[in-house]
Amino acid sequence: MAYTDVGTGPPIVLLHGNPTSARLYRHLLHHLASDYRCIAPDYLGFGGSEAPRDFSYRPPAHATLIERLLRGVDLSNVTLVLHDWGGPIGLSYALRYPDTVRRLVLMNTWAWPLTHRPLIQAASRLLATPPGRIAVERHNAFARLVMPATTGPNEPLWPNWIQSYAAALDTRPRRHACWTFARSLRTEAEWLRALWTRRDRLRGTPTLLYWGMADPAFGTEGCLRRWKRLFPNATTHRRPQVGHYVPEELGPALVGPIRRFLASY
Repeated sequence: MAYTDVGTGPPIVLLHGNPTSARLYRHLLHHLASDYRCIAPDYLGFGGSEAPRDFSYRPPAHATLIERLLRGVDLSNVTLVLHDWGGPIGLSYALRYPDTVRRLVLMNTWAWPLTHRPLIQAASRLLATPPGRIAVERHNAFARLVMPATTGPNEPLWPNWIQSYAAALDTRPRRHACWTFARSLRTEAEWLRALWTRRDRLRGTPTLLYWGMADPAFGTEGCLRRWKRLFPNATTHRRPQVGHYVPEELGPALVGPIRRFLASY
């Protein structure tokens, strides 16, 4: 498993989702490394990591490897920056070791079963069918179709950013890793429920909620309300023109709000 480890100072761990990689955080890594130690892994199957054919690629398996990595580098007072599947994967670690976590930055993510979201359930069920699997594993449909459908209406800062992630899924095992995440939106309900039932271990943790409200999947007030019930004092930013891929869509504009949040706690 490849990971970026740059800078010195208080540790920040940045965890990506589907179908991205540590590349998602390249602007944060560049601008924060002067004052913080920034660690950004690529899950197996993504970015610079290997894509073994015998790995399950289910979120709990990724979470186990992330926990092993973070315990191995012996972090304390860590800030977790979490997006998409990075939320459940990172919070799996945080719930096991809450005393090591100082702050949370959450962007268009969740940590509960998505059974109440019919659109997400329908999309996940469709992608899990044999034709859906073929579309993702042979034709890279998640990167080529789902990513554009979940981004905001603004002109992208980097016109080919989606193509960069699509090109990184250059083998069948990598596209299988992407497909497994998509299917898991529906099939990992029990794992997600187990995470959410332990959420009180993190209650009171200083939290920044930075939300793309143009995300058709998670850009909802209902999603934010769930987080704010757990973190009632959270600093919340809503961006109406930003979609699902907040760090990519905002680029360097995300650095300032995160720096101010870090300085406040």
